Amino acid sequence: MRSAGNAAASVLDMITPFVVPGVSTEELNTRCHDYITEELQCIPAPLHYTTSADIPPFPKSICTSVNQVVCHGIPSPTRVLKDGDIVNIDITVIKEGFHGDTSKMFFVGKPKPFAKRLVEITQECLYRGIRVVKPGAKLGDIGYTIQSFAEDNGYSVVREFCGHGIGKKFHTAPQVVHYGRPNTGATLVEGMAFTIEPMINLGRRHVRILSDQWTVVTADRKLSAQWEHTILVTANGYEVLTLRDEEQFV
Repeated sequence: MRSAGNAAASVLDMITPFVVPGVSTEELNTRCHDYITEELQCIPAPLHYTTSADIPPFPKSICTSVNQVVCHGIPSPTRVLKDGDIVNIDITVIKEGFHGDTSKMFFVGKPKPFAKRLVEITQECLYRGIRVVKPGAKLGDIGYTIQSFAEDNGYSVVREFCGHGIGKKFHTAPQVVHYGRPNTGATLVEGMAFTIEPMINLGRRHVRILSDQWTVVTADRKLSAQWEHTILVTANGYEVLTLRDEEQFV
């Protein structure tokens, strides 16, 4: 899990210089795919992934969610990033049978002040949720911490999508929702691994899924932001398996 997490984090480090005005999300996907398969000798988990027979397989190797896209944005040659956009790049790799899952928000060019604040508050939501993790804590403690901080700052929390257990499978129990009440839900124990990935909206929390059956957007078309890490519950607290060198919160 550590090896897979490090690999996933390295993809975000690699792609950072290329997230600039004028680049298409398809180009970002190609660069990430080539890096994952050729440099890391890993498998891009999203490619051809599906949750049921009714949903078409995801057609790309990464998710690129721009502006009002909450999650699961499909890279496209026609989606060209422009100055002022915000974009989440979500990476999941399979290395030696284990998954590493992480995402990061990027500013394209110079961000608008309200977009910058949303992205920064969302990152802090993630960090505050992570700091709750320790044996004996409850899943509801994580959700409550994230929800209260987001709502105190005037934002809303998406409820239809959540974090998840992870390991040899991409998505397993438990579901890690980003809202809730303290001292509720499953108890955390040493050895559990799961993602925390709050999706925070500038406007209302409601979302809708586009006709491609993957892309999730805000119902009011206002901005959304998301950050994600894979977390391991340790004997004394937590370990962030997808931590990047640029992060100093632990």
